[in-house]
Amino acid sequence: MYSFMNDYSEGAHPRILELLSKSNYEQNTGYGEDIHSNKAKDYIKKHLRNENVDIHFIPGGTQTNLLVISSFLRPHQCIIAAETGHVNVHETGAIEATGHKVVTVPSKDGKVTPSAIEQVLNYHTDEHMVQPKMVYISNSTELGTIYKKEELSALHQICKSKGLLLFLDGARIGSALTSKPNNLELPDIAGLVDVFYIGGTKNGALLGEALVICNQKLKEDFRYLIKQKGALMAKGFVTGIQFEALFQDNLFFELGSHANEMADKIALILKECGYSFYTEPCTNQLFPILPNSLLEKLSKGFLFSIQFKADDQNTVVRFVTSWATTLESVDALSNFFIKNSK
Repeated sequence: MYSFMNDYSEGAHPRILELLSKSNYEQNTGYGEDIHSNKAKDYIKKHLRNENVDIHFIPGGTQTNLLVISSFLRPHQCIIAAETGHVNVHETGAIEATGHKVVTVPSKDGKVTPSAIEQVLNYHTDEHMVQPKMVYISNSTELGTIYKKEELSALHQICKSKGLLLFLDGARIGSALTSKPNNLELPDIAGLVDVFYIGGTKNGALLGEALVICNQKLKEDFRYLIKQKGALMAKGFVTGIQFEALFQDNLFFELGSHANEMADKIALILKECGYSFYTEPCTNQLFPILPNSLLEKLSKGFLFSIQFKADDQNTVVRFVTSWATTLESVDALSNFFIKNSK
């Protein structure tokens, strides 16, 4: 049985485990104020080419989203997100539980546009409705698509002109930044958003996200808020060590590239076999449209997730590759489709 269910099924890259093992008997300062966390922050800042950001290591993505949104919005304010956004469909109402509404906009490709933001602002005009204050986007999106530099710049411009904060969920930013059509780099993102995070959980780490606060006005007292929300780990050095290993060289990007390369191989075979996609493949998440008659047979040898019905005869499924996906598993899936091609 080969798994294409997600990109966090495996443990961690050997170089991360090696550094964790090497430092295992060190006595480190707690709560992310250790030498490894500081090294990791320095490495990330070099990749960002920006020394004026604050970096905090948070255990997981949902906790990071909750922290950012609940910390930076006032009680009467809300966020704008695509209807497919992670904060809307995959976090069990975590954002609403903090008292902040998620106002969604329709989006076939998982991306938010300036015109969609304008529509929300035109509708929310007075104190009888929640006040939009933040735009939430993810790169790559929940549908495997990416924001190009011109798209992110357009979002930056409208958010700046309308007094909105722009927050980028980077759980899969490794895959986004190493995809073939991408023209964004980490320094671009740091210059165009108020806050974003670099996902480790889905790109080779055991766990953890590196939250980057770019807006000077948002930095004050944030460690208090991390602690209050239960995200300031006593053994913060465990996360710091992982990001030290990921960013002391280009390992983070190498892992994202590998996941994309494996997905590219699968996408090519699927196209050659006559299958289409719900969104054009470009990252490590693939959304092919498969005939219902094929799903039971496919499920006997592979793990994957079913998204929704495309029509009465076909279903959109999701295949996800990771930093640890092997050629053996890719070849097995490819051979399955070759044998069962249209």
